[in-house]
Amino acid sequence: MITKIDRNKARKRRHLRVRKKLFGTPTRPRLNVFRSSKHIYAQLIDDTKGVTLVSASTVDPELKDKVEYGGNVEAAAKVGELVAKRALAKGYKQVVFDRGGYLYHGRVQALAEAAREAGLEF
Repeated sequence: MITKIDRNKARKRRHLRVRKKLFGTPTRPRLNVFRSSKHIYAQLIDDTKGVTLVSASTVDPELKDKVEYGGNVEAAAKVGELVAKRALAKGYKQVVFDRGGYLYHGRVQALAEAAREAGLEF
């Protein structure tokens, strides 16, 4: 019998495995990344309270006009810059990076490197 590989199911399993070790605190929140086929989303999360502190995505009004298509590397880099700018404005410099079970490659890597260049440390 041939079984079909469900990539999202495998990603969710990887994410749960990684989340056992990663934890965002009020001083060092978790930078979570979610990517769909058309957009990419990033948010800083304080896991002790369970609240989102800062977020940015390709559907943000600030980026929607600048980004032609939200599912590419250029758009991910702009989201990384924006989330870093918003985090620094609220006083968060150090974060824990949570790639969400995705491979550190392509859009996820571009978002992370842009956030680092904009001033976040992880």
